[in-house]
Amino acid sequence: MSYGGQIAWDDTVLPFQLDRSDIRGRVVRLDTALERVLARHNYPPAVEALIAEAALLTAMIGQTIKLRWRLSLQIRGDGPIRLIATDYYAPEAEGKPARIRAYASFDADRLSAQTPPFPQIGKGYFAILIDQGRSMTPYQGITPITGASLADCAQTYFEQSEQLPTRFALGYGRTILPGQAEKWRAGGVMLQHMPQAAGTSPRERETLVEDWSRVNLLLDTVEDLELVGPNVQPPELLLRLFHEEAPRVFDPQAVHFGCSCSEEKVRQSLSIYSAKDISTMTTPEGTVTADCQFCGAHYVMDPGTLGFEAPDDKG
Repeated sequence: MSYGGQIAWDDTVLPFQLDRSDIRGRVVRLDTALERVLARHNYPPAVEALIAEAALLTAMIGQTIKLRWRLSLQIRGDGPIRLIATDYYAPEAEGKPARIRAYASFDADRLSAQTPPFPQIGKGYFAILIDQGRSMTPYQGITPITGASLADCAQTYFEQSEQLPTRFALGYGRTILPGQAEKWRAGGVMLQHMPQAAGTSPRERETLVEDWSRVNLLLDTVEDLELVGPNVQPPELLLRLFHEEAPRVFDPQAVHFGCSCSEEKVRQSLSIYSAKDISTMTTPEGTVTADCQFCGAHYVMDPGTLGFEAPDDKG
C-alpha cells in the first residue's frame, strides 16, 4: 500500500486489486461534491438519500471509462420518485478531475416520510448509458428495478449484462464533525471479480468461487463509519478488511461537482424550432428562459436570436 494520510481523500475514487483473490474494486468518498449536487435543490430527505446512493454508484462505475467519455445512470419508476439521473464525466486529460452531477424528479404529494426511499421508486428500470463521443454509438444497458436498494439493482445489472459478479457496500447520510456544520458524507466499496480466462479448469473455477465468497464475508464486516470517514482513510480501510488478500492500490481519481450546461447548448437545442414555435415559448417580458435541471443555472435569451425562420409559403 503506497498512500498515506497526506492525501486528501474526500471526493476521490481509489482503485485497488486483491492479488491473492484476483478481485478488483474501488473505494469512493464523496463529501463536497455531493454537498454541491444537493445544494442546488431543496429535495426531501428520501430523495436526497437516493441521489447520494446513485452518486456513489456512478463514481464507482464511472471510474473505469476512458478520457472524455460520459457514464450516466437513469433510474425510472412509477412511484412517487419518478427519476434519479446522474452523469459522470471522465477527466478531459490525465491528472484532471472527473466531474459528477445529479438531479431527481418526484411527486411531492405522493411522497411518504414513513416509507423508506427505495420502495418509493416503484416498478421501473435501472439503466447505465455510456457516451463515447461523436460518431460513436452510445452504449445502453437496462435491467428492471429489483432488490432492496439501488446497489442491488447495480449488482443485478453486472450479473445479467456483463456476467461479472459484483458487490457494493455503501454508507451515506448527514454527519456533524467537531467544529463543523452538518453536511452530507458518503462512501463505499465496490468489489468485482476479474473475468475468467478461456480454458479455466473446473478446479480453478472452484477456487475462484471460494475466493469470491471469502472476500464478500470480509466486506460484510465493514461499518458505516469506516465507509464514510473521515477518521478511517481508504488505504487503511482496505488493510482493515483485506490485509490477507494482498491489496494493491492504483492512482486515486479526484471527483468534483461539475455541470456541462451552457447557453450555447441551450441555443443549439432550440435551433430545431421555427420562429412561430419560439414565440409560444416567449415570456410576457419578451424573453425565452431555460433552467438546467442538474445545476439550476438560469438562462435568459432574446427570442429573435433563437430557432430558425420558416421559409415563405406564398405559392
